[in-house]
Amino acid sequence: MVWMVWMREFSPLTERITDHKDFRKLLRTRTNVLVIYTKTDKCGEAQLKLLSEVALAMKGLGTIAWVNCGQVSWLVCVSVFAHPSVSLSSLVAFLMDPTGDPLWEENPEAKDITHIGTEEDLRQLLKKEERPIFIMFYAPCKSSCRHCPFFQTCFPLKPESFPFLQVLAGMNVHPAEFDGLKQEYNIKAYPTFCYFEKGKFLYNYENYDATAKDIVDWMKSPLPPQPEVPEVPWPETDSAVHHLTNDTFDTFLDEHPFALVMFYAPWCGHCKKMKPEYDEAAKLLNKDNDSPGVLAAVDATVHRALGERYNIPGFPTLKYFENGEDKYTLADLRTKDEITEWLDNPQAPPPPEPSWEDKPSSVIHLRAENFHEALKKKKHTLVMFYAPWCPHSKEAIPHFTAAAEVLKEDRKVSFAAVDCTEGHNSDMCGQEGVEAYPTFNCYNYGKFAEKYSGERRVSGK
Repeated sequence: MVWMVWMREFSPLTERITDHKDFRKLLRTRTNVLVIYTKTDKCGEAQLKLLSEVALAMKGLGTIAWVNCGQVSWLVCVSVFAHPSVSLSSLVAFLMDPTGDPLWEENPEAKDITHIGTEEDLRQLLKKEERPIFIMFYAPCKSSCRHCPFFQTCFPLKPESFPFLQVLAGMNVHPAEFDGLKQEYNIKAYPTFCYFEKGKFLYNYENYDATAKDIVDWMKSPLPPQPEVPEVPWPETDSAVHHLTNDTFDTFLDEHPFALVMFYAPWCGHCKKMKPEYDEAAKLLNKDNDSPGVLAAVDATVHRALGERYNIPGFPTLKYFENGEDKYTLADLRTKDEITEWLDNPQAPPPPEPSWEDKPSSVIHLRAENFHEALKKKKHTLVMFYAPWCPHSKEAIPHFTAAAEVLKEDRKVSFAAVDCTEGHNSDMCGQEGVEAYPTFNCYNYGKFAEKYSGERRVSGK
């Protein structure tokens, strides 16, 4: 009777293993299984209660199994491990992505950080805490945040570093449920640092190359972000590159039979990364009388006529001109060595891979002109807004395509994609709240329902 009463406290979703054959069958038929081993029925009672909650949270997504090593064959219980200190959220996160990074709040080094779980917790902290608060709003490491893992390692500062008694806090605001909070505090990228005094937001901290010491020094005398020093335009720097305009372009090509031209935009991150390499290559090629070619550049945001004339799809775009003729468009030249080696022996680049839209799939490719009308035809549509050049988009495409194939027979569901770099799609993507690539939006008969923030895999929920 005591046993039966005790068992009622646990979810029937927890699988109890009593035979090694049942155990093997479970592992063979289930793909996401977490097993707890105990020495007796009563041993590990607290962990079993916790795992009952995990089983409920993971219903349909994973399986929780329990093995009482005092009652089953040694074949099942090869060894019994001590139970670590874990939480419901960490176990659920582990089962959702077993290879993912552990939750930040589970890191012993982060014990001095105030970890905020809900919007209500945040409001209570801001309302009751008298000390200044410095909050890192972040996303899990495997999401779109490349800075977050670094700051999680330097952010757990020792209490003795803060004689002025300030609170360091962290909050994962990546899930869609925090979209309102992100809008309130203008969180458009991860991580975003916000400094509060007496519950009121004062400043952002924007030094993404900061060390722990930098953060400590700033918090001793917090100041708003300083205006950035305007970047000197590339043509006005000490550059060996020939900078061309609408008026000088054709004359330059007449005078230089072999020329490599970089069409760029000043705001383009890939262009900024490439500029030093291009400059270094120009120092060698543009000052050598025996050079196999010269290097030039065009700011296509200023000299738009040239960008339109050569149908420049994105930045940077490199084109090779021979006797004034647009001969090759080159996608893979990015470093000084790659540029100089290619010019020594100019060869046609390999044919480009077919675009996603040109490949057969169950994904519907939409444009601004037909976007809203197409979505009205289905009860549920998941739309992936992407950029072809974006690494995260490229990684998500095969999973999104496979998911569309799995559900292609469901008449109520469709999968659609929008290339935000094409035509008028850019403006529409902005209207649909796209701030990063890829962005996934769910629609119900054409009306926006919610953002999808789950895994970018076929099995994502």
